Amino acid sequence: MGRNFRNNKAWILADNLVVLVYRITKNFSKEETYGLVAQMRRSAISVPSNIVEGCARESKRDNLRFLYMALASLTELEYYVHLSKRLGYLDEKCFQELRNLQKETAYALNGLIESVKDELKNSD
Repeated sequence: MGRNFRNNKAWILADNLVVLVYRITKNFSKEETYGLVAQMRRSAISVPSNIVEGCARESKRDNLRFLYMALASLTELEYYVHLSKRLGYLDEKCFQELRNLQKETAYALNGLIESVKDELKNSD
């Protein structure tokens, strides 16, 4: 079996971000259920899911590829949070809560990416 993801800080933060996105989008307009809410939830879920899938991969190179996909999904979510604020679905408190956890997750994920890149570089 692959690397243990449950103790990984990036995964823990991403998992918490998913729960926060679900909690906050529950209060969005019903007309956004299949639009913005679905997109936000999909991109949020993609972050920890890709970290998990990368951990299950045999090679570090494959792991790194999935970590980059997680980062792309996190960046996608960043836009949806921005748009939600502009459309008036997020008040300032919820917006800041999402942004802060998103930034913390990005920082941890970038650190994990750099660590795997270093491992790859040192194994060549």
